[in-house]
Amino acid sequence: MKPIVPIFTFVLMCCMVVISCAQSDKKQKKKMNKESSVSTQVDTANTEIATFGTGCFWCSEALFETLDGVKDVVSGYSGGPVKNPTYKEVCEGTTGHAECIQVIYDPKKISYTALLEAFFRGHDPTSLNRQGNDVGPQYRSVIFYHNEEQKKLAEEAKAELNKSGAYAKPIVTEITKEQTFYPAEDYHQDYFAKNPDQGYCAFVIAPKLDKFRKVFHDKLKKDI
Repeated sequence: MKPIVPIFTFVLMCCMVVISCAQSDKKQKKKMNKESSVSTQVDTANTEIATFGTGCFWCSEALFETLDGVKDVVSGYSGGPVKNPTYKEVCEGTTGHAECIQVIYDPKKISYTALLEAFFRGHDPTSLNRQGNDVGPQYRSVIFYHNEEQKKLAEEAKAELNKSGAYAKPIVTEITKEQTFYPAEDYHQDYFAKNPDQGYCAFVIAPKLDKFRKVFHDKLKKDI
């Protein structure tokens, strides 16, 4: 009779892979609520802001933080009418908000066009209201533009990708004017960096980050 322990271990690992962003560890949440995730003050002089939604903001934040020229990334919520939404409310999919990130970047080091490339290649822009096992309008693919130039570049990038046939299905990314951005709770900020061994981080974000680094190896920060 073959030992069952290896099989049990394999099944357990597979189950962990499908843990969604919304199913965070309650013990970890309790622990991190006691900590402040406020980053060291970032010098925002001569910087610009980009706002993207690519599904779970834990993933989005981890990817964009690796890019040279990106000075800070904040996870939060935007796109809906509900003021000061909580994570629990957004996860219910009834607030109209999307999980998204605000990227503070130095345009002299990285262009908005380069950020758009990272946006489109960092997730599946053809999946409507879904990224992997994260399902609902809160996980929609969205670009919140901050000025007419960003709008123009975003629309051109989307049109060119659709025309090129880079994807088997049409891109469904929403391109809309920026709305009030509500920073997420402290324990969500820098989540992957603080919780690399958490199930979702280890089995979903880490492999995705490895692929991202290979694609954008020439645009990464030197200490990455």
